[in-house]
Amino acid sequence: MGQKTQHSILNTLINFISQRLITALALFFGTGLLIIFTNLQSSDGFTIIPKSVYLDSIISLPPSSPPKPHPLPPTLAQWQDGTNSGDYFSQVTTTQVGYLVWSQFPIRVYVEPPRAVNEKQAQAWVKAVLQGVQEWSTYLPSTIVEQPEIADITIVRKAPPLEISPGSNIPRARSAQTTYELYTSNKVLSHRFTILLSPSQTGEYLIAASRHEFGHALGIWGHSPLQTDALYFSQVRNPSPISVRDVNTLKRVYEQSTSLGWSLVDNSAT
Repeated sequence: MGQKTQHSILNTLINFISQRLITALALFFGTGLLIIFTNLQSSDGFTIIPKSVYLDSIISLPPSSPPKPHPLPPTLAQWQDGTNSGDYFSQVTTTQVGYLVWSQFPIRVYVEPPRAVNEKQAQAWVKAVLQGVQEWSTYLPSTIVEQPEIADITIVRKAPPLEISPGSNIPRARSAQTTYELYTSNKVLSHRFTILLSPSQTGEYLIAASRHEFGHALGIWGHSPLQTDALYFSQVRNPSPISVRDVNTLKRVYEQSTSLGWSLVDNSAT
């Protein structure tokens, strides 16, 4: 069999499998059973991520009303920047469902207690993680829950998968990773996040990683180019607290349109 014929058969097979997979995903979504995983976000050691890494899987979504903004949460509506510090909203990536905003508050957060360390170390880890999380509560209300099944954001002490950098076959360790998934509940399109924090992170670096990743999970799906922002793209020796620019960016995100939190349209009934 010639090489061109082999390539033709392979391409046909790939296209067939892709079409069947997309059809299956769309079917699951339409029946409310779907969980869609997007590509991974933050290879936070923290390094620059090519824009292509932020792109979602291309799948068929069920019919829905056009994306639209939710009312601003009161905490963000009241926020005013008197310093004219600006923002990095241009670095925030939209998704196939619009911006990743929450519309139901408080956001429920589950921090999984570490099991591979002693009790004292586990308590110190949880305390550091919660500090990074609670620093954001001034801007968006959240609450800590003890039941993982009801959490909107789950944080786990686990090493993220190794990353293969573009143009290189050398795997690289990451200090943190944030991913999200979409699902439907009562015909409403929803999402939830999982944050992995490497066991190698301790002290101020663990707090900084928690602060940074939680910012992603609140909807800042991108990185800042300035070291003075908590969402700076790279880990630094002296991590920055949440900055005015971070909050300005978060507020702009929550002013944008999204399909999340809105009812899906069932055209079969018309």
